[in-house]
Amino acid sequence: MSTKHSILRGLGILFVFMLVVFCGTFFYAYWSGGDSKVLSLFSGDGVGVLQIDGAIDDSRQVVSELRRFRQTPRIKAVVIRIDSPGGAVAPTQEIFEEIQRIKKTKPCIASMGSVAASGGYYIASACDKILANPGTMTGSIGVIMQLSNFEELLKKVGVKGVNIKSGANKDIGSPYHPLSPEGRDILQGLVDNVHSQFVAAVAKGRGMDEARVRKLADGRIYSGDQAKELGLIDQFGTLEDAIELAAKRVGLVGEPSVYYAKPERERLWERLFMGVFGVRLPSSERGWLRYEWSLSLLQ
Repeated sequence: MSTKHSILRGLGILFVFMLVVFCGTFFYAYWSGGDSKVLSLFSGDGVGVLQIDGAIDDSRQVVSELRRFRQTPRIKAVVIRIDSPGGAVAPTQEIFEEIQRIKKTKPCIASMGSVAASGGYYIASACDKILANPGTMTGSIGVIMQLSNFEELLKKVGVKGVNIKSGANKDIGSPYHPLSPEGRDILQGLVDNVHSQFVAAVAKGRGMDEARVRKLADGRIYSGDQAKELGLIDQFGTLEDAIELAAKRVGLVGEPSVYYAKPERERLWERLFMGVFGVRLPSSERGWLRYEWSLSLLQ
């Protein structure tokens, strides 16, 4: 009887140990977003999916996830889902360059949602193929710099702004003084230079002649249908179609495993916050020189 109890006790301890290991592995995979070693234990080869939503103000998290996808052996191809009107210049360029690195070893497919314009299109153009819906808003290949001048308003309330500067052009864009002709020329040259970078990047990513891209790059918006006719996208399709295309390009047979990036996995505190208040905390970071287009349906 004593021996039987010892065996049962041993089996119970083994069961608890295996349960702890399983639960620990599960929660580690959940909170880490799917570490490559964990993925290799429980899943097969598959496609990594990363979503880019809203204004592009910071590239750190996106670049980190793309790098993780690039370094994870089980992820054979990557899909970038874009729902963005664009954003700041430097973060957009950093994401573009990271996609270029991925393409050296793994196919990268862009899937456009409702809007993938300006900086959103910049990112998409880095991918091997671009899928969109006929009604997707895209294009807007251009750069915008917006300044405000409060000089007349300040005069009405008796306030005068003063700039102490080290050089003649250090206060370009100051809201206290009108923009001088020289200052306007300097800023226009800056915008034109960054616009040329945008055009060159699209031409490189899409394999198009730079002169042809420049003709399309006057800042206008195109529908997905128009963009397809102009060669700015490759085909129509949903996110599921993009995942299927990515899987086929690497020879995955059947239903591929899909690994979502950590930004799409809401942390526990986020879900609790959403459940109580029903809102998300907005990003406080804003750019000045931007690839951006916005559409408002609220007049």
